[in-house]
Amino acid sequence: MRHRKKSEKFSRNYAQRRALMKALLRSLIVQERIVTTESKAKHIRGRADRLITWAKKDTLHCRRLAFNILGDHNLVKRLFQQIGPRFKEVSGGYTRIIGLGYRKGDGGKLTLVELTKIEKKEKKQRGKKEQKKISKEEKREEKREEKIVSKKEKPKKGIISGMRRIFKKKGDSL
Repeated sequence: MRHRKKSEKFSRNYAQRRALMKALLRSLIVQERIVTTESKAKHIRGRADRLITWAKKDTLHCRRLAFNILGDHNLVKRLFQQIGPRFKEVSGGYTRIIGLGYRKGDGGKLTLVELTKIEKKEKKQRGKKEQKKISKEEKREEKREEKIVSKKEKPKKGIISGMRRIFKKKGDSL
């Protein structure tokens, strides 16, 4: 009998399913928001919340459990040093799922999975990028001004060059 054997299979065998969940969780930890299908998002939500709960405890045992799922020491370090402390005062609900619509090719329901507390450093980086854009725009304006000034400073050509343009025909070479 199949009692208590209910799970999402995603049309994959056990090893492929495990690799899929591992890849989704790894990308969620690195990027802090990912786009995936609704069923995969609902499936990884519980696992991601469990990882963050372990990160809040920050014990050796929890680190080893997280390493068994993630398989990378750098990701475990990021999880325990950056993501875990953000959620110290929160008792649950570490991830959110937002519906995005339907995929164009096969009509699969797409969702955005993200951590509820996004790192503040990203906002500062965005500000730096905006400042870079502004500085690029300022540089372009300065170049335009220089071109206008340089055009004004150039001496005007004599009457002969103007006459050449007026009387020049396609075949003529004056």
